[in-house]
Amino acid sequence: MARRPLPSILSSRPALVRSRDLARSAADGASDVLHPVITIARGMRRQAAWTGDWWARTPKDRRGPALLLAAAGAVVVVMMPYGPLLAVAALAASAAWMGRDRTPAAAGPGEAETARLQSLYEALVPYLSDPADPAPLYTYDGSWAKAFGSYDFEAGRLVRLDLRYPAYFTDGEADSRTRVEQLLHAKAGRGREYRFDWNEEDNHLVLTALPPLPTDIVAQRFVTAPGETVLGFTDAEAVPRTVPVAGSGEQTRDAPPVVWRTGARSTEPHLLALGQPGTGTTSLLRSIALQSLVHGDVVIVDGSGTGEYACLTGRPGVLAVEDGLLGASATLEWATHETERRLIAVNRARQAGRPVDEDARRPLWILVDRPTALSQLALAEGRPDPQLLLDVPLRHGRTVNVAVAVADQLDATEALAPVVIAHTRARVVLGRLAPEHVEAVLGAAQRTTPAADAPPGRGYARLGTGPVLRLQVPATPDPYDDETTSPQREAVLSLLPGATPDPAPAPDPAPALLRKEAVIRTVADLG
Repeated sequence: MARRPLPSILSSRPALVRSRDLARSAADGASDVLHPVITIARGMRRQAAWTGDWWARTPKDRRGPALLLAAAGAVVVVMMPYGPLLAVAALAASAAWMGRDRTPAAAGPGEAETARLQSLYEALVPYLSDPADPAPLYTYDGSWAKAFGSYDFEAGRLVRLDLRYPAYFTDGEADSRTRVEQLLHAKAGRGREYRFDWNEEDNHLVLTALPPLPTDIVAQRFVTAPGETVLGFTDAEAVPRTVPVAGSGEQTRDAPPVVWRTGARSTEPHLLALGQPGTGTTSLLRSIALQSLVHGDVVIVDGSGTGEYACLTGRPGVLAVEDGLLGASATLEWATHETERRLIAVNRARQAGRPVDEDARRPLWILVDRPTALSQLALAEGRPDPQLLLDVPLRHGRTVNVAVAVADQLDATEALAPVVIAHTRARVVLGRLAPEHVEAVLGAAQRTTPAADAPPGRGYARLGTGPVLRLQVPATPDPYDDETTSPQREAVLSLLPGATPDPAPAPDPAPALLRKEAVIRTVADLG
């Protein structure tokens, strides 16, 4: 016997699925539309439950007066104009308020975060506790909640912690602080830099995880006033200003700079930069040279003799680029005479009551890279130390707008002349160094932990007696180096004087030509 086909409603599975989806969508839409009604109904149910509980708690001798008072109120409401309508509206509003979703939001740390905070608390017990304390803040069976005031986590990692410590903790001793900072660095997670803010008055310590400094900022024209030089960039909360910069993505953003000010009113007119090979001290001097050429003249002495400053040779405003012992000595001797000449010109102008001549007011930068290498050559040949020729520019250069910037390797610090160390109050140290080395160069301890990965140009800076700042020098490589990338090469070449036409009127080149001729004559006499 032939089988008859089943009805389509029983044999079509896709139709059942579509019907179920339609029903679910209709239910979701109805719940959205009827949400106010559902809320009011939930509130009325809660009001009825509260009324039943109140009636059950009311003594029997008070129920009669309560009903009489309620009836009198109802009569008053009915007799008022629009009374019943207002009563219904008030009842619906109160029901909507009581029927709202009051699910408490999750507060406090999660299980993993609680375990991390407790582990950190227990690790601090040996350092912040005393057996003689009758009510210790840190105990082995204690809880972190009474010691940690506030905390922040991002992606499961601690980024900020405010902790209290007992008043008897020796927070004024560097060794005690260092032990606690090393412990917090290890427990909070390595691979990041942390800043420690000690508040001795209130016995508080704030641990903050710092974001990495940007490394995509290349050499460019920075928005600065005459006499200001951008050494690099630091944390936003460390300096009170920002400058617009263009990163590798060609998008302009604001970045906090470390600004070195030179001139007659500067308190740190001279700079000393130290670092290991490959850490970016030469790039720092190259960046200073490109910024200085906008407003003044530059003299460069390259003690390494590797041609790192060949791109500046013969450029307008570059008076000399020397890398040999004789040429460097002659150039520095000319710089001494030029400083003396400017001092005499300034003194005569002040005595005569007239403005100082332009050639005596134009800023002059003396950039010296690896002077200890030249000193070693001079010692081998029996010649005077070229560093001694920096004595007059370092001592009296501030008055006549002469600034000196010296860069050398960290292991050659002992070979630096005492006059160089004594008069360079602006300090920069680059590379991944131990905290004691940073403190020896800058004269103050750093407030952050060492960086796990230090790219070229990464280090610390301190201007005079100011705070120690994290520093990232803008990328300013040698454009003639084969390993330089095309964007960085184009950025440096575009800043070289004479590379592009300058719309501003060019200054009179006569003083610069005269100074060049003086340098050439001095070299010829020494030769």
